Amino acid sequence: MEAIESVFPRGPENEAYAAYFVGTSYLNMLSTQGVVIGNVTFEPGCRNNWHIHHAKSGGGQILLCTAGRGWYQEWGKPARALKPGDVVNIPPEVKHWHGAASDSWFAHLAIEVPGQETVNEWCEPVSPQEYDSLPKSCVHNA
Repeated sequence: MEAIESVFPRGPENEAYAAYFVGTSYLNMLSTQGVVIGNVTFEPGCRNNWHIHHAKSGGGQILLCTAGRGWYQEWGKPARALKPGDVVNIPPEVKHWHGAASDSWFAHLAIEVPGQETVNEWCEPVSPQEYDSLPKSCVHNA
C-alpha cells in the first residue's frame, strides 16, 4: 500500500518513541518552541499505546487529522473513526490511544497543550484483540 501525501513532510522513522507504538510511525517535529507540534504519520495498522497526558493545570493534546483514515479511543468508550479535517481535543488525565486503520496510512498533527508540570505516561499496548475488533475499513460517521 502506497504512503499518503500530506501538506507536511513525513519525517524520519519515529525511533524516539518506537517503544510506545505497535507498527511503524514517522515523526516530523514542526515546532518545539512555545507550542510543541509534531506531524505523526502511521503505516496501516500502526497505533500508539494507551497513554495519559498528565498536568497539574492546563495540558492535554489536540489532534488535527490531515491525511488517511485512523482511530481514536478513550478508555472505556467506543473507538471513533477519523478522517482528514477531524479535530480531537484530548483533556489531560484521559487514557487514550490513536493510530491508523488497518487498511490505510494515517497522519495527524499532535499539538501539546501548554500546561504546568506536564508529563506523558505511556501504558500498555492496544491489544491485538481490541484493535482487530474494530471494523476493517473505518468509515467516518457524520
